[in-house]
Amino acid sequence: MISSSGEFKEEENNEAEIRKKEIEEKLCDVKKRIESITQGKQARLVAVSKLKPVTDIRLAYELGQRHFGENYLPSDIHWHFIGTLQSNKCKMLAGIPNLWYKKADLMNKACASRNDKLKVFLQVNTSGEESKSGIEPGECLDVLNHIQDNCNKLELMGLMTIGALNRDYSNENQPNPDFVLLSNLKEEFKKARGIELELSMGMSNDFEEALKLGATNVRIGSTIFGSRPSKQELKPNNI
Repeated sequence: MISSSGEFKEEENNEAEIRKKEIEEKLCDVKKRIESITQGKQARLVAVSKLKPVTDIRLAYELGQRHFGENYLPSDIHWHFIGTLQSNKCKMLAGIPNLWYKKADLMNKACASRNDKLKVFLQVNTSGEESKSGIEPGECLDVLNHIQDNCNKLELMGLMTIGALNRDYSNENQPNPDFVLLSNLKEEFKKARGIELELSMGMSNDFEEALKLGATNVRIGSTIFGSRPSKQELKPNNI
């Protein structure tokens, strides 16, 4: 028996409604967990939809989510670029002293025609892992000062870290050292310049601890959208 196009359409609609309900429940749960810690204080939820279908982003958008870590869709979505900043020019600069100044200057120059400033977070490699991007903690204040004083097209929003993925959780009473270090850098800059920066730290597995340590921006993906597909699943011929 061959199903009609109408039956296929009805099945698709049913699947979309089920998926929307799943995302709605997960979004509501995450927001409740955030609010239970922040108690009315500012905390921005960035839904990291990386490698998820556009339909998931649209469903979350329909549910009121506006901050996403992905590409471009409706104009009132606030997109957060997540990952290493790469360009041919940036790669050529890899061996040049003061690399992070150069990257900031290039980004500032690229934004010359913008009417508004580009909001930026400075990533810090707090865990010291070679596989991680970001500046060394010891360079942080100098780069912050450079952006603030010399990049008039960039709006310095705050600091960001991913933290160690293989962190030892055996001592539950010890706060996450990456989050503590980022918070300390924020306070040092505030003391030196009188500028209050935001902190972008915490993902699906540790966002609650990050909020307790001062995060104003949490990046949550799998808790909302489910686990990412593997590289094998992403191959075009793997159907």
